[in-house]
Amino acid sequence: MGGRVDSATSAMTMMNPDLRSSILVKTLRREFTDRVPVWFMRQAGRSLPEYREIRGVDSILKVLTKPDLAAEITLQPVRRYGVDAAILYSDIMAPLANLDIGVDIRAGVGPVVEEPFRSIRDVKRLRPLDPSVDLAAMASAVELCVDELAVPLIGFCGGPFTIASYLIEGRPSRSHATVKKLMLEEPNVFHELADRLVDMAIATLTVQVTHGASVVQIFDSWIGTLSPWMFRELVRPHLQRLAYESVQLGVPVIYFGVETAGLLKDLVELGFPALGLDWRVDLASIATRFGSKVALQGNLDPSILLAPTTQVLSATEQILAASSQAPSYVFNLGHGVLPETNPETLAAIVNLVHERGANLRGASEL
Repeated sequence: MGGRVDSATSAMTMMNPDLRSSILVKTLRREFTDRVPVWFMRQAGRSLPEYREIRGVDSILKVLTKPDLAAEITLQPVRRYGVDAAILYSDIMAPLANLDIGVDIRAGVGPVVEEPFRSIRDVKRLRPLDPSVDLAAMASAVELCVDELAVPLIGFCGGPFTIASYLIEGRPSRSHATVKKLMLEEPNVFHELADRLVDMAIATLTVQVTHGASVVQIFDSWIGTLSPWMFRELVRPHLQRLAYESVQLGVPVIYFGVETAGLLKDLVELGFPALGLDWRVDLASIATRFGSKVALQGNLDPSILLAPTTQVLSATEQILAASSQAPSYVFNLGHGVLPETNPETLAAIVNLVHERGANLRGASEL
C-alpha cells in the first residue's frame, strides 16, 4: 500500500509555495487565516453560459477524454467568480470508464451500469486501474489546470459506498435497497467490491496529487442512506483505510456525504482532516461539537440560490454567523450548484464571503 502514495507525498514538496500557503490549504490544515475561503461544488459546468458554449453534445465521459476541454471548463468559474479554488471538471465514475464494465452517464438519469454487480464473479470484472493508461487524460487535464491557476486545484474521487451503490443498483436509487440487501446477505461480495474501490480511489487521488492537485475531496454522496449500525459494521473499515491512505498523500483531504448527521462522530474518528456538511445539519452545533478536531465545509442549501439575491445573501450571512464557532471553516454549498442557478448569484455570494469572512476572522483573532 505504501508504494502507491510515495510519489504523491514527494509531490507535496514540489508544490508551488504560494499554493502551500494559500488560504484554502491553510484553513484545511487548521492554521489561522485572515478570512473565510469559498468555492462551490459543481462550480464548473452546467450553470455557466461559457460552459454551454464549448461543451458540445458529447457525453461527459467523452468530454473527459479531451484534457484541454476539461481544463478549460475547470478554469471558467475561477475566472468568473474569483473563488479560492478550482475543482477538476470530472466525474466520480470517470476512473471506471476504460474498464469495459459497461458504465455510462446518461443525461437526466446519471450513472448507469449495463450489467449490475451482484456476485463475486461480477466483482472480479473490476480490474485494477492502470493509471498510465486509464487515468492519462485526467493527469493531463490536471497539469493543464495547474499551469494556469493561481489558486489550488482540488482533485476528487468517489467514496466506496457511493460507487458500489451505482455498480450494484445499476443506476441511481432512492432507497438503495438492492445494495443494502446484498451487503447483508452476501457481505463477502460487498467487502471485496469495496476493497477494490478503495484501491481505485487511492490510485485516482495519487495521480491527481502527483500531477499538481493541492487538495482532494472524497464524494460519498449516498453514505447517509445507511443506518449507523450498517455503516459501522460494513463500511467503516473501508473508510478507515481510505482515510489513512489518502492522508498519506500529503495534501488536505475533505470527506463529503449527504445526510450524515448520525455518522459525524464516526467520520471525525476516522481521521479525515476536513468534513463537508450538507444543509440538513446545524453548522453552529456541529462546529461546537467537532470544530476543534476537524475543519468544516458547507453548508448553504443549493436551492436557496434560486431565490432573490437579497434572500440568498441573508442566508449566506446566517451561515457565516454560524461558522464563527468553527476555528477552521470553508464556505460552500451543502451539495452541488443547480444547473438553473444564476451565475450572478454565485458572484454575489463570493463577494459577500470575502468581505464578511474577513471581518469574521478579524473578530475571532481579537
